Order: sequence, then structure tokens, then C-alpha cells
Amino acid sequence: METQYFREYSPTLGREMEWKIYGHSGRPVLFIPCQDGRFFDFEGFQMASVWSPWIDSGRAMVIAIDTLDKETWSNKSGDPYQRIRRHEQWFDYVINEMVPFINDQACRRNGWDPAGEHPGIIAFGCSLGATHAANFYFRRPDFFDGLLALSGIYTADYGFDGYMDEVVYRNSPVHYMANLPADHPYIQLFNRQRAAICVGQGNWEMPETTFTMADILRSKGIHTWVDFWGYDCTHDWPWWYMQVTYFVPWLLGGEPG
Repeated sequence: METQYFREYSPTLGREMEWKIYGHSGRPVLFIPCQDGRFFDFEGFQMASVWSPWIDSGRAMVIAIDTLDKETWSNKSGDPYQRIRRHEQWFDYVINEMVPFINDQACRRNGWDPAGEHPGIIAFGCSLGATHAANFYFRRPDFFDGLLALSGIYTADYGFDGYMDEVVYRNSPVHYMANLPADHPYIQLFNRQRAAICVGQGNWEMPETTFTMADILRSKGIHTWVDFWGYDCTHDWPWWYMQVTYFVPWLLGGEPG
């Protein structure tokens, strides 16, 4: 498996950020680690091995990045006003710095015309990484044309304990999606794209906001695949491996595995 490591200064965040590319060509996939995790968790927790059939065959290239969770969602003793604005800076970092980088890499490695039509980015994450991935997908389906969100929580209440302002609202999918106008052009984008949200109902899973998201999406006529696995399905890596193996073939244009 071809890999490439990067460490560069981010003007948006005012600090150096690290990331790694796994693969040589294929659909670009943005991997967002679990809460407080690092970019190298994609490899360290064996997720790279699970994705290897699609990476090695040139069907997918995964870009694993860092979050600022320790400064934002996890920093419960900090000022929520400042924490959510730091998180929004990270969101802007991904959109304004990482998305152009990923698109440039994908075009060069696949021979795509940067000025022409080409696939977008699949957002992928587990646990809080799924929360962030879904937020990117639902806020910016013009950049992210696929989603695999496993065991996420889709309300910012998880990180901000009931504090709400306009920036928290923008990062809380159950809130802003509930208010999406029926004629919003994003609905057409969502329905042309492939997105899967999955959660189990066993130990440590918190499926309540996934049920809420399913109801909201259904009411808006958005055909995102929301899948509930059984009470034996726990909030842990072995189940996420199985879910990746099941959903990725479909996300890449085939049938579920």
C-alpha cells in the first residue's frame, strides 16, 4: 500500500497539522478519527487493513487527518463560546485547505481534468469522527458527495451540553437539517449521491439521534441510507470493520457487501 505523510503549517488554525494519504488512486475518502484521536489511528487501529482491498486496487485513496477535539468538543471545562468557534476554524481548515489539496491529489493521481466533472470526496468516520463526517456532508454536499458515518451522535449537545448559539447550530445536524427548506437545492444533491449512516443498539451505542436523523431525512424526502444494526452490535472497532466491509462496495458504486 502506497502511503505519504505530510506536515504543514495551517494559516487557518495558526499551527502545524499532520495527515497521511493511503493509496495511489481512486475515489478520495476523508477519514476523521474518533474523539481525541489522531490521523495515524486509521493505521494503528487496523482500519487501513480493512480498506486495503479498495486501496490496493486503486478504487479508493484515504486521507487521514487530525481534529482539534481536545480543544473543542472534549474540553468541557472551557468556554463553549470559544470552543465552538475554534471548532468552526477547524471546519474552515478542512474546507479551505484540505479539500483543495485532496481534489488536486485525486485529479493528478487519477488523470481527472480539474476543470471538468469528477467525483467528490467521501467523508468517513466512526463515533465522534462520524459526527464530524456527517456535518461535512450535510453542510457541504457540493464538496462531499459520499458519507459513511458509523456510530455517530448528530447533535452538538454531546460536546456543548445544551449551550446553543449560531455557530453551535451550524454544527448540529439534527437542528439545521430539521429546518432545511423543502425546496433547498442541496436536497437534489443528496438524492444523487450515496450516503450511509449506521449505528448499532448494543453496549455503548447511542442510537437516539440516528433515529431522529432518520425521521428528519425521511420528512425532507432525502434518501440517505440510515441503517440500524442489532442489540449485539457494540460501539467498537470490530463492528466498524464489519460495517466498512458491508457499506464501502455500495458507496463505490456497487452492491452492499
